[in-house]
Amino acid sequence: MLLTAIICYLAITVAIGAWASKLVKGSKDFVLAGRSLPLFLSASALFATWFGSETIFGASSVFLEEGLIGVIEDPFGGALCLILFGMFYLRPMYRMGVLTIGDVFERAFGKQVEFFATVFMVPVFFGYVAAQLVALSLIFGTVTDFNLIEGILLSAAIVVVYTFLGGMWAISITDFIQTAMIVIGLIVVSVMISREAGGVSRIFAEAPAETFRFFPEAGVNAWVNYFGAWIILGLGSIPSQDIYQRVMSSKSEKVAVRSTYLAGGFYLTFGLLPLFIALGAKTLYPELYLENKQMLLPSMILAHGGLPVQIIFFGALISAVMSTASSGLLAPAALISENLVKPLFKGKLNDKQLLWILRVNVLLVALVATYMASQDSNIYELVAGASILLLVSLFAPLTAGLYWKKASRLGAIGSMVIGMLTYLVCDSIEFAIDSHIFGLIASIFAMILGSLLFPDQTTNTDELP
Repeated sequence: MLLTAIICYLAITVAIGAWASKLVKGSKDFVLAGRSLPLFLSASALFATWFGSETIFGASSVFLEEGLIGVIEDPFGGALCLILFGMFYLRPMYRMGVLTIGDVFERAFGKQVEFFATVFMVPVFFGYVAAQLVALSLIFGTVTDFNLIEGILLSAAIVVVYTFLGGMWAISITDFIQTAMIVIGLIVVSVMISREAGGVSRIFAEAPAETFRFFPEAGVNAWVNYFGAWIILGLGSIPSQDIYQRVMSSKSEKVAVRSTYLAGGFYLTFGLLPLFIALGAKTLYPELYLENKQMLLPSMILAHGGLPVQIIFFGALISAVMSTASSGLLAPAALISENLVKPLFKGKLNDKQLLWILRVNVLLVALVATYMASQDSNIYELVAGASILLLVSLFAPLTAGLYWKKASRLGAIGSMVIGMLTYLVCDSIEFAIDSHIFGLIASIFAMILGSLLFPDQTTNTDELP
């Protein structure tokens, strides 16, 4: 019966994608839903984008091992990113009215920087989507006889179909349904766990003393790495096409700003529920925790939850992961099509041709992500690695391009290259301080020095709204 319910849910999702394809008349509809989403669709789309496999599988297992201090990156850093994006980045970018964040770099620095930014950004999403495919495969594996690879292939096929057909319209509509499933599912399971454990206070009382430690121990290195955990998602996901396309799909700037604040609050609130559920599950069923930490929650529901709870919980799980995966597919497809392929044709592409290029690139991105998923099944590491690459290469140039009139083309390129190289070198050497902090510092200094030493004759930032 559970498998039948899952099949029905997936069929409905694909059907929504097919229906949403009627709303797609061109590339703007496909990538940004025609910039016409109301607040409830915009906020739910942002929330569902962030609430993925790393929140339910990755963060919950890390929390049980390290406590709150181990999950500062997600959900706390994720919520911080949404709030900062709404406060400082959304308005100037929304007023540009462009299709991708690569276009934002082009407006700020010119076509060379647009190309470099896109090349740095696109590979990041492969690992991000791969993490979601691994998670979906693990879910299917718990209710079927599929192995990891078979589950990854099935997951990729389902997500590709409705993203290919309906683009951002399909994603936004399904995200609203998926957000409702996530919220209901987590509340129901939290209540179930609390009752079985004898109350919330008992779960908290039986947790190890270090579980709820939110700040690091004394020491400069500890505090620097604590800051580093906040900025992986908090700053690293700001120069990202997936959050950009969700926000820019809003029907107005005011709606867009409100959606980031609502989504940030929602994400922090409901992002903590999987941690609570995992803590209760470990208390009640320690044998399941020892068997597979990443699969603790679904294993517990299958073993000890009734059929209605199983349907609600697995519906929420699938909803969370599919929404994130679809967003991750569309983002690099848009970047490749708009910022790499389209310039090659020098204005000779019409909008219908660009739309088909977008859809073909959705397929290509899915193929690469599927291969990566088959090679690495650690969800939390796949997602964290993706955000770190954006942090050390694109955060400083984007911020400078929006707010510093002296920011130059060579400064931006130097910031991307030096920040990335510094991170890669430091990551290969063991330091007491996390390597992405060195990468970010190097990127910032390269941006400043490069712009001062090699200023542009005319700056594009003067033209920004």
